[in-house]
Amino acid sequence: MKIVIFAGGSGTRFWPLSRKIIPKQFKRIFDGKSTLQLAVERVEKTFGIENIYISTNEKYTSLVKDQIPQIPTANIVGEPERRDVAAAIGYNLIRLQKLGYSGSVAILWSDHLMKNPKNFVSVLKSGEKLIKENPKQLVFVGEKPRYAENNLGWIHIGKQISQDLYKYVEWYYKPPLEKCKKMFKSGEWVWNPGYWIVDLDFVVGLYKKHMPGMYKKLMQIQKAVGTTEEAHVLRKIYPTLEPIHFDNAIVEKVPAEQAVVLVANMGWSDPGSLYALKEALVGNGGKNFNSGMVYDLNTTDSLLINEEKNKVLATIGLKNMVVVNTEDALIVVHKDNVLEISDLIKKLEEDDELKKFV
Repeated sequence: MKIVIFAGGSGTRFWPLSRKIIPKQFKRIFDGKSTLQLAVERVEKTFGIENIYISTNEKYTSLVKDQIPQIPTANIVGEPERRDVAAAIGYNLIRLQKLGYSGSVAILWSDHLMKNPKNFVSVLKSGEKLIKENPKQLVFVGEKPRYAENNLGWIHIGKQISQDLYKYVEWYYKPPLEKCKKMFKSGEWVWNPGYWIVDLDFVVGLYKKHMPGMYKKLMQIQKAVGTTEEAHVLRKIYPTLEPIHFDNAIVEKVPAEQAVVLVANMGWSDPGSLYALKEALVGNGGKNFNSGMVYDLNTTDSLLINEEKNKVLATIGLKNMVVVNTEDALIVVHKDNVLEISDLIKKLEEDDELKKFV
């Protein structure tokens, strides 16, 4: 099985830890490792580094090689421009197809955390087997929900087929909190990490059926793959691909009977914000996560990160706060407002004097 790990996000909600020059998936804040490195570690031993591909923006390809030096350079796929998930997945699939591969592919992400990687690998192996048995289906990977999190996607599961395998009903992205609580209580919904195991040729066929315009352009790119014209054609055509998510372009158009869900306890979390990062690392109780030279006095349930080596970050009596100090930027924000960091970034980018800090 081929594994494609997508690492092209900008991570604006992690500012100022995450910058355009080095987004969050490359930050070594997890015992000196980045989430990209952890993502590769989880699968490398079982599936082999030669079967792992990293898809990223072309300006980050050197970062990938620096962090994953053992990966073949040809397995680092640089996209010339961000065009959302459908374009990125489609490009990687038609590229593998041109290189002569036909079979199962796992679609994974580089910015997640996982406490039970053995369970995750077991799920991938089960998914690979399911695709070999029936290539014309999508295999979703679901995480057993630990609480009613309304900032995630959810998958509605149907009748149990076998151990950990369920029929697929539907998916729902970021439900309202009250609906989310009912979904969690019902036991019929699981978290959606956005992981799929699919058959390459089957999904390329879905692009042809449901996204004919994008498919036609992807075929033009595919024709150039492996030739001297590849870079030129990619830069010319890729930016014209429709910016649409894979969920909307492909997944929602596949009949429910052509999909199944593998449910596991992977200890998965998606630290999509700075406070979510705190929760992923130390839980959602009163504990703090401190990194760097930090001293907290009567501070609870907060994320405190200091990247300056010759300065102490001290707090007194804070609760539910995020404080991040870097060499050139400092943010102090309540946990309920961390999602507004994206709005802050937009404002900074509009200011000629401040946009250099983004």
